[in-house]
Amino acid sequence: MQTAPAPLSRRHHHQRPRRSRSMPRLKTTLIAGLAYLIGFVFLFPYLVMVLIALRPQSELRTAQWFPDTWDLSAIGGFWRGGLADNLLVSLQVAIGSTLLVLIVALPAAYYTARHNFRGRTFFLILVLVTQMFQPTSMVVGIYREFFQFGLVDSVWSLILVNGGFNLAFAVWILNAYFSSIPRELEEAAFIDGNGRMGALFRITLPLAMPGVITALIFTFIAAWNEFVVALTLTTSPENQPLPVALHSYMGQYSVDWQGLFAGSVIATIPVIILFALIERKVVGGLTAGSIK
Repeated sequence: MQTAPAPLSRRHHHQRPRRSRSMPRLKTTLIAGLAYLIGFVFLFPYLVMVLIALRPQSELRTAQWFPDTWDLSAIGGFWRGGLADNLLVSLQVAIGSTLLVLIVALPAAYYTARHNFRGRTFFLILVLVTQMFQPTSMVVGIYREFFQFGLVDSVWSLILVNGGFNLAFAVWILNAYFSSIPRELEEAAFIDGNGRMGALFRITLPLAMPGVITALIFTFIAAWNEFVVALTLTTSPENQPLPVALHSYMGQYSVDWQGLFAGSVIATIPVIILFALIERKVVGGLTAGSIK
């Protein structure tokens, strides 16, 4: 005689109880709290910079965090004082250096990643070694060279110098990204009728976009913040980049802190805009390879 099966409620009575989700939620909350704390630590100096830029001169030495009255005269003085021209020079130097680096580094990195020519390893090591040389140690030679070519006090000299000093890093990182992309993808593109350039722009370059964006960010920020070479190669105030022009707020016996911090706030805006424009592309490029 067969026994009847146990009721459904009794069969599931001895199942393992579900784990509590309180621990994962607590872990997520702690990680998020730590991330916000680290973000606040990094953003705190910029907050102080903004508060000082909007604080009147009479309240610069007060201990209170927020001023009693907000003063926008320093920001208005930035534009009236002619520093807008220096901001334009910095944009020209940073954008020009970035374009120059990408134009030269992309074919150089792609060729070294796809061809095993004689001296390839030596070339890559030489590219890496050039990162050891700082512009400060060669500023005298750089000035004399550009003086002989008549490029002193010119935007082109700053573009060439910043492009040259950031080219090695761009070639190295782009070579690593191109080497990580399988050759079979390009061969499949060849079968579909694409040439070498078609496979590069349709297959390889989109997959290497995180490396391209990294090289772009590194070059732009390095050229934007460069000070020593720009101070040496430029003599006219209207041809100086913004970091050099901001030095005019620092006198021998006094410092215009309000104007200095107002200019610093404006100097950070282009970098923030750059990150806002390409942040999604960076995240999308990093996650695109994991989607099947």
